[in-house]
Amino acid sequence: MDPDVRNKAWEELRSRVEGCQRCGLCRTRTKTVFGQGSVDTPLVFVGEGPGADEDASGVAFVGRAGQLLTKILSAGGIDRESVFICNVVKCRPPNNRTPTQEEMLMCGDFLEAQLLLLRPRIVVCLGNTPLKWLLKTTEGITALRGRWFDWRGIQLFPMFHPSYLLRNDSRVKGSPKDLTWQDVQQLKARLDELQKGE
Repeated sequence: MDPDVRNKAWEELRSRVEGCQRCGLCRTRTKTVFGQGSVDTPLVFVGEGPGADEDASGVAFVGRAGQLLTKILSAGGIDRESVFICNVVKCRPPNNRTPTQEEMLMCGDFLEAQLLLLRPRIVVCLGNTPLKWLLKTTEGITALRGRWFDWRGIQLFPMFHPSYLLRNDSRVKGSPKDLTWQDVQQLKARLDELQKGE
């Protein structure tokens, strides 16, 4: 796709998200959270929805979970600025509850349009919500994390959401934090492999 055409489509998409009134979340939001990072990246991270810090700033993953995500990426040798990070829904669900099926249906085509324009090689699903939304599975993150799936020709890789790791602090072998360390190393190895092959 011509870069100018893509940039124009990207800005149009951003303004559609900013003005969105499709579901009730628009009435309680402070700001929409479109997502941020590199638009020329092979790697996209998808979370569930904005929290309080994201709703206030309009930036994805800036609260405690976001800070932990930055540390995880850094430990794995991945620069946060080099990836794109977004969520399934672009407005904060009240009290940080899980987005409803209806809210995700209303918002889902924004995510699909982002992925279509970004054309990543790898999409990392952070937690159950994006995993179940993209893969249309009833299986949870614990069963599927650390495995590779094909999603429309893109490699999809589920990992625990950083907020889950904040609630499960143990670092013993087999703990969520230990498994996440294994996952980020596997992710980095696959990313390096793909970039070598280009």
